[in-house]
Amino acid sequence: MSDAAVIDVGSNSVRLVLYRLEGRAVWTVFNEKVLAGLGRDLAVTGRLSPEGVEAALAALTRFKALLDAGRPAQIYAAATAAVRDAKDGEAFRARVLAETGLQLRVLSGKEEARYAAYGVEAGCPAGAGVVGDLGGASLELIRLQDGEPSDGVTLPLGPFALAEQGRFDADRVKAIAVKAIAPVAGRLGAETLNAVGGAWRSLAILHMRMTDYPLEIVHQYEMTRREALEAARIIARQSKSSLDRIEGMSRRRLETLPHAAAVMEALIETLDVQRVVMSAYGLREGLLYEGMAPALRAVDPLIAGCAALGARQGVNEDLAPALEAWLRPAFATLEPVFGRRDPVLLAAACRLADLGARLHPDHRADLLFEQVLRAPIAGMDHAERVFLACAAFARHTAATTIPEPELVARLLSHDRYRRARALGSAMRLGCDLSGRSAELLSHARLEFKNNTVLVQAEEDWAAMLLGEQTAKRTAALAGLLDREPRLRPVKGTFERKVVAAE
Repeated sequence: MSDAAVIDVGSNSVRLVLYRLEGRAVWTVFNEKVLAGLGRDLAVTGRLSPEGVEAALAALTRFKALLDAGRPAQIYAAATAAVRDAKDGEAFRARVLAETGLQLRVLSGKEEARYAAYGVEAGCPAGAGVVGDLGGASLELIRLQDGEPSDGVTLPLGPFALAEQGRFDADRVKAIAVKAIAPVAGRLGAETLNAVGGAWRSLAILHMRMTDYPLEIVHQYEMTRREALEAARIIARQSKSSLDRIEGMSRRRLETLPHAAAVMEALIETLDVQRVVMSAYGLREGLLYEGMAPALRAVDPLIAGCAALGARQGVNEDLAPALEAWLRPAFATLEPVFGRRDPVLLAAACRLADLGARLHPDHRADLLFEQVLRAPIAGMDHAERVFLACAAFARHTAATTIPEPELVARLLSHDRYRRARALGSAMRLGCDLSGRSAELLSHARLEFKNNTVLVQAEEDWAAMLLGEQTAKRTAALAGLLDREPRLRPVKGTFERKVVAAE
């Protein structure tokens, strides 16, 4: 476990984020930004905004004081397009060093694109498609295939780069964007656009509100081509007075929202994008990801995040891998409901099996449902998030009245919901059968065969099969799978299946 800090000096905002790193799991513990608008005058004067410079320096002075007090193990301080392109960018960098002691690394456009791609990979492993990172002054584009980024490009398509004066003209901005993107469309065209940047996140939030989407979590929020184009066209052509009535967004963010929508429209059409996936991870997380050892990068962030979350409240660190080893062979015989993701989701759910150990038993299931549903864990889409929440709920209760039933029904198919309940019920069986003992669980076996749910125990350990609760848990799981329950002792010992903890 270690702490890290990233200072991101962008064209629009200056931000400090403090992270807690628990292996591959990345937690944001502090996040502060100032909308300094460093690049606001760039297209007209070629220089940084004087007011923006003073606002940025004040923010950086405060950030340095926070870092001196917190002393994180790693500190990254990076500046992007505005400082990179401004005539006085180097003078600003020297002043930052003199007044705060912070050594800003000015990223090239290709570096900025690469770190955005690394950020997307950090939040969604084995991602594919094109990554688009829209900032105040530039748009970075880069292909991501099997977790590896290609050479990226930077285009002057941020709102500050186009020097929009007077009334915003969506068609003009779109035409400029199409012209800039067209030369690279051949090598960057992709089915999926992984959208990075605050303005596009705001666009996604508005789309959620427009469609009454029940889970307002931006990371891994998806829109089809049609949905994204409709939203972009509506937002890009809204009047200023209409935008001003939007609640929950800063005035400065709203000012750039129509521009972001027009650029997205151009990007979707020019690159022939079929779906847009929002990423809350970007350049800052990309810097952290690059600093990880290759072996650590290869760890699944969902499993690592669930393990870290469970470890905070759990009482038995050996239980999760033992439970996974116990459940995996049986569930591997069932028809997949998430394709190749089924084993990952089972492993993640097992890391949450002991999460409620210190919660009140009368409220444990409901509390865990909400906690897992909205946990700041990367590596899962929204359907998978609901699946894990339902499994965590069923781990602690057989009740069929689940929290937020309309949300569950909208985001999870019936088959996936039944599988989540079965997985939760199976975890409950394993935990109660063994008294949450990894050692005792190793002397039992779970099988789904011949239309039964079969729980076996080695003959010398057959006493664990006794009791009303064990029979009840087995029957509950069997009912969810439309099978018959059966418990029996067997001679000999079982082969030990071990799953390494994340």
